[in-house]
Amino acid sequence: MSEDDHSERTEEERKANRLKTGIGIGIGSAAVVAALLYANHARKKKSDKRKD
Repeated sequence: MSEDDHSERTEEERKANRLKTGIGIGIGSAAVVAALLYANHARKKKSDKRKD
């Protein structure tokens, strides 16, 4: 195994880790947005019931 082979594999591992990190951030962001939308929707429903 030469130095070039090792650095190529390391670069591939870095790219794979960046992809995994990006996917994780995307899923986490979507979860936060969904939670905020749900909380806002639930709060609006609660205030509508009080008006009756």
